[in-house]
Amino acid sequence: MKQILVQCGQDRIEVAVLENGKLAEYDNESRGTEQLAGNMYLGRVMRVLQGMQAAFLDIGLEKNAFLYIDDMLPAHLDKQPKEKPPVTELVQPGQILLVQVVKEPVGTKGARVTTHHSIPGRWGVYMPKADYIGVSRKIANEEERNRLKRAAESQVLPGEGFIVRTAAQGVPDSIISADLEELRERWRTVEELIEKPGPLPRKVYTDFGLLSRWVRDGFSEDVNELWVDDKEVHASIVTLLRTTAPVLCEHIRLFDNRAISLFATYEVDDQLQSGFKRKIWLDNGGYLVIDHTEALTVFDVNTGKYTGSVSLEQTAYDTNLMAAKDIARLLRLRDIGGLIVIDFIDMGIEANKQQVLDMLAQEIKKDRTKTVVVGWTKLGLVEMTRKKVKDGTHKLPVIRCVACDGNGWIWPK
Repeated sequence: MKQILVQCGQDRIEVAVLENGKLAEYDNESRGTEQLAGNMYLGRVMRVLQGMQAAFLDIGLEKNAFLYIDDMLPAHLDKQPKEKPPVTELVQPGQILLVQVVKEPVGTKGARVTTHHSIPGRWGVYMPKADYIGVSRKIANEEERNRLKRAAESQVLPGEGFIVRTAAQGVPDSIISADLEELRERWRTVEELIEKPGPLPRKVYTDFGLLSRWVRDGFSEDVNELWVDDKEVHASIVTLLRTTAPVLCEHIRLFDNRAISLFATYEVDDQLQSGFKRKIWLDNGGYLVIDHTEALTVFDVNTGKYTGSVSLEQTAYDTNLMAAKDIARLLRLRDIGGLIVIDFIDMGIEANKQQVLDMLAQEIKKDRTKTVVVGWTKLGLVEMTRKKVKDGTHKLPVIRCVACDGNGWIWPK
């Protein structure tokens, strides 16, 4: 059972995803604000650092944005040189570039940007200068992959790129074609804005707001219900879907109980607070300890109150299996990115270790953010990586705790 809950307040909109009653994802956006990732800016190169093979650009934010050399080279890997040229051959101070934010500013670091521009739609991602066609790896059926690739190839113009998204499985070619043309039209608008005189730096493209992004990226046929507690927002979602995915309209529900809030009904707030603690209890009595450092995030698995009844190996195996499922969920909920290390309880049987790894890989498939399970290290740890876009704690109404040197958060009363 998968549900999306949309709670609309006067100051902000909140979105929660429940899987079998458990909170798996959470996001919010204050009314009148926006996220930066996905936006495009016409910026000015301020510094070029040969030693870092990177450049810093003023794009109109508080801190200069970071542009690495890989994000300046052609998006198509076959067109990249075998050896990277000096960054000074690609950009010069004072040069004007169109860049897109791929990573939000975090802490003391500014936004990370790229010149590999992309505009996502419901069925695919349009890349005006990528010059290649791709199909989501999550689409396993080879015949369907080939059909979708042919559908995209028949519509792209020379030099354009397009990646077919997982949601496009079974979608007619004509709908994919219409999606591509609509995205192409958005890019044309960006090109027109670039040519117009105006102040520098300046924003020339804004990605969808929170609700539209969730309807576009997160609402698919595997969602049983989408609950909304506002009549106007409910109507706007229905209107949006009638043109892109009318079959999903029957899954939308209006929550009109004034005696209790939508989130309270599904215990979202309680799960949100418990889900961001350092110590997370598992259903069997085991627990996880989560520590964040500058370099990586560490999950430590412990048996806790669970003692089992067969053997130490079986106790460790049962706890590790449950932990693998919860870790995959917590990565999405807390939006943890970067390098991740998991210290599972030691197991002696190789088959058990493989099944724990398989469970982790299976649960990771639910994640819309690119995540790679590397595997077991020689020290018995599991390594994995998850694309970092923004700090998950930015979503929460919390402040860093000064008493513990910023390692904890204080929730409002």
